[in-house]
Amino acid sequence: MVNNMNKIDKLINELCPDGVEFKELWEVAEVGTGSSNGNEAIENGKYPLFVRSKHVKFINTFEFDEESIIIPGEGGIGEIFHYIKGKYALHQRAYRIHFTTDEINVKYAYYYLFEKFKTYILKHAVTATVSSIRKPMIEKFKIPRPPLLIQEEIVKILDNFTELEAELEAELEARKKQYEYYREELLTFGDGIEWMNLDEACLSINAGGDLPKRYLKGQKVSTSAFPFPIYSNGTEENALYGYTDEYSIDNEAVTISARGTIGYHAVRNPKFTPIVRLIILIPKTEIITSKFLNYILDITKIGHSGGSIPQLTVPNVKKIKIPIPYLPEQERIVKILDKFDALVNDISIGLPTELKARRQQYEYYRNKLLSFNEVKSSG
Repeated sequence: MVNNMNKIDKLINELCPDGVEFKELWEVAEVGTGSSNGNEAIENGKYPLFVRSKHVKFINTFEFDEESIIIPGEGGIGEIFHYIKGKYALHQRAYRIHFTTDEINVKYAYYYLFEKFKTYILKHAVTATVSSIRKPMIEKFKIPRPPLLIQEEIVKILDNFTELEAELEAELEARKKQYEYYREELLTFGDGIEWMNLDEACLSINAGGDLPKRYLKGQKVSTSAFPFPIYSNGTEENALYGYTDEYSIDNEAVTISARGTIGYHAVRNPKFTPIVRLIILIPKTEIITSKFLNYILDITKIGHSGGSIPQLTVPNVKKIKIPIPYLPEQERIVKILDKFDALVNDISIGLPTELKARRQQYEYYRNKLLSFNEVKSSG
């Protein structure tokens, strides 16, 4: 990588030491929308149909046969980019950027938009969020035009990063499927295992309550003033609402989201406060461990009440039936699954940490490679 960067630095020093000319997109490209609708897509269509999402649909007719960059006109602004070379169809509210000059490598432009376009949009937006963009705003976006040789070298480096990241993602996805297979195997029991309703296996099953009197919303770590976490119905790190100076649960427990993210569950350490839209299960430790309960819920169907707003209720949860192997067997299963879980989810070890490091390296080099000094055109 260092050698490749040195090569580009050398080319810049030789070919454009004072900087490069920037061009607004309207000067070097056609910008326009398609005429297709998402409902025209078919499962095994011949050609890609680009809509307003990362997901690409397919269709049997095409509108364009070219090399272009595709961006949405609504939703995912500055976050969704597609590169296409060939026949394709395009949604009415998605834009194509088709370069009309051979002085710009389209793949280079794709990487440049990916890196810089969102910042440009937010800078020129009236509000803090952007839900849609129009053609004039896209056309005013400026792109640097270094010599083609430099553009091509940049594309080689960034393509290599993209391929390496894709390989790691594919390997991690294969590991996750393997983990899911073994989890299913380990948590499938024969006729000799006792089954219980959750209200039999737990000391208590209750709903979360109101926010405590004193708390700090958004606090991410424990402090002496507010040492106890508040959990909501969010998922992963979003479940942490903030911290408080009191707690309502003094046991290790499993929480289940009752609204919105229905069924999301996690083990919680003692001394925390759950709030509304969360159900708290405190297991009978002589019968079941919190970790085993959490794993068994991974493969358990968690139903919810109907109505205009779907929700999970305490009575629903109490009726859920689960297998209860002996405690030593639970501990053996948990030990195996903990190792698998760490391999596919823990960002501090294995493939997850390698993928994280690769992404950070990619972002660093992408930013460095696509940053140019601007010189004004002599014309």
